[in-house]
Amino acid sequence: MNRRNFLSLTGTFTGGSLLLPDFLFSFSKQENLVVGEQCVVFVQLNGGNDGLNTYIPYLDPLYYEMRPKIAISKDDVIAGNKEMAFHPALKGFAQMQQNGHLAVIQNVGYPEPVRSHFRSQEIWQTASDSNQYINDGWLGRYLDLQCTEHTPTAGINIDNIDNLSLRGEEPNSITIKDPEKFKVKNGKEENTILSTNPELDFVRKIANSAVEGSEQIQNALAKATSEASYPKTSLGKNLAWIGRLIKGNLNSKVYYTSLGGFDTHDNQLSIHKNRLSELDDALFSFYTDLKDAKLLENVTVVVFSEFGRRVKDNGNGTDHGTAAPMFIIGGNNKGNTIGINPNLSDLQQGDLKHQIDFRSVYATLLQEKLSFDYAKIGIKNQYLKGLF
Repeated sequence: MNRRNFLSLTGTFTGGSLLLPDFLFSFSKQENLVVGEQCVVFVQLNGGNDGLNTYIPYLDPLYYEMRPKIAISKDDVIAGNKEMAFHPALKGFAQMQQNGHLAVIQNVGYPEPVRSHFRSQEIWQTASDSNQYINDGWLGRYLDLQCTEHTPTAGINIDNIDNLSLRGEEPNSITIKDPEKFKVKNGKEENTILSTNPELDFVRKIANSAVEGSEQIQNALAKATSEASYPKTSLGKNLAWIGRLIKGNLNSKVYYTSLGGFDTHDNQLSIHKNRLSELDDALFSFYTDLKDAKLLENVTVVVFSEFGRRVKDNGNGTDHGTAAPMFIIGGNNKGNTIGINPNLSDLQQGDLKHQIDFRSVYATLLQEKLSFDYAKIGIKNQYLKGLF
């Protein structure tokens, strides 16, 4: 088994206890070297969220002309501001914006957009160009440089599968479905001496770090209060776990989770409303939890999708498009809207033209929230001014 495959195997725990054999334990424990209060939480909307029906140009007649079957009525939108308003299912988003804790970044995308779900997600997760292929994720590359030693809980992915964004040369992240069940047991209490085999020593080091990661997660859960109320949905449960880990002072720099079901080719009005309701309920609960714990300034939530939808409806839904808004919650953001409103009269092959490259958003998060030089991981785009 090669090094990368082994790292992939040992970095993923989707629930239950894992018993590691005695021979793996001979590397002395390292303290968590990721320090500081700031962290970033990513919520990825899988399937291509329809940005135009999420944050709606409700005063633009072209919106209703091009979407006769699925446009949201002017009478139903909420929190109208600068000719934009939220979908009626996003009452929590509207409240967060009114509180000055939610910023909107308009028309986010990338040059030469790709409409394949898999490929576009890969581009977002690696921060590559549309014709460039990179094996490691942008957050994985960041953690490789941020962590001076292997740090198993520098990144936490609450999901059933690994996320390419967090893949690096070292497994500085862990994927888990249920943190409370993530318990790795060491069958031997005392460490033995290192061998003369560097590969075996490396394996022992990784195995020991899995135990350390498990211990750190369990300690954080034990410290955190669980009084906050969250919806019993998949995303609600995932964000509740993240909230507990943050309040338990796990000191992870990056948290990641996702919500699927946004590929709304058909029956969009009903499906999209349900998806946005789940997103809104879970995120507003998370926001309230952090705000009550006086941690909102230290936690930045990033909500995005791999692409938006086409401007014109297909009769009962929308097909794959390009640019869409991103939402930034907390992190002491300025509550601004960055960029201009969607220009429905100036399209490219029926799609919105992107105005802001998503890698500029990444650059801003790395520089402003994580105190990291984004050029070190190959991001060449300039950071955004006025977000934080």
